[in-house]
Amino acid sequence: MNTSDRSPRNETLGLWLGVLGTFCFALTLPATRLATGTQDAPALSPGFVTFGRAALAGLLSVVFLLATRSPWPRRAHLKPLALALLGNAIGYPLLLGYALRSVNAGHAAVITALLPLATAAVAARVLHQRARLEFWLCAVLGSVLAMVFSLLRAHAQGGGFGFAWADGLLAGAVIAGAVGYVYGAQVTPALGAERVICWVCALALPFTLPSALLLWPARPVPVPAWCGFVYLGVVSMWAGFFAWYRALALGNALRVSQIQLLQPFLSIIAAALLLGEAIEPLTLIFAASMVTIVMIGRRWVAR
Repeated sequence: MNTSDRSPRNETLGLWLGVLGTFCFALTLPATRLATGTQDAPALSPGFVTFGRAALAGLLSVVFLLATRSPWPRRAHLKPLALALLGNAIGYPLLLGYALRSVNAGHAAVITALLPLATAAVAARVLHQRARLEFWLCAVLGSVLAMVFSLLRAHAQGGGFGFAWADGLLAGAVIAGAVGYVYGAQVTPALGAERVICWVCALALPFTLPSALLLWPARPVPVPAWCGFVYLGVVSMWAGFFAWYRALALGNALRVSQIQLLQPFLSIIAAALLLGEAIEPLTLIFAASMVTIVMIGRRWVAR
């Protein structure tokens, strides 16, 4: 987008689309827990949710790519698209799905609040962006806060001071998501922002669609679980990216990206409303601490 196109009206529209995109992504955690259920009351399997939501988004992406007559990606684009696929379409949702069988969405919101910082760290490595020592100190501090939060949560729930297996899965999800975002960003200038997520989902269809059909649930599944699944496929995996990428294009990217700092709090509130989870003071304190560390850390990455 040309700088001349950034009128005050477009920037305002970009900010509102940024709010919409952030809200769409914030509902991913409670929607995933709704779809997969818990260990005591399982619903859809995390594997089916992962491949099924990607397949649903892939079918929608094929329609979009055909309707817009999008050209095929070049050979040089395939590796970044494949890594974005592994990170965003498979790694992040699969690890998140298994983790949310054991911990609630509020717990996951605190740990995944590190995603913007992890994305900046991966970008500094992969895209050769310079990051100052202060950034890496923030990254270490954020990781320490995540570990302290996990330890305190385990102790509060009577498990003693130890890490839950789900915390390792959440950490893996953060890394997978960060890798997917960075490699998707590599090909965004060439393919166009909205088309990146469409090509990621469309190219994954030969794998995700058969996998989803193979893992199709053999027993009846509650309607709320299906609602969560549809939301993940249509909104979290697809339409949410349209709103977010368009927001970054219309508005000031730096200002719009700061809206995403609200995501952990929106996830916690959404989990309380949709799942009946209690809003715990410990969760809010650590969520605020994480957001503060992310906000400070991102200032120390050279642009």
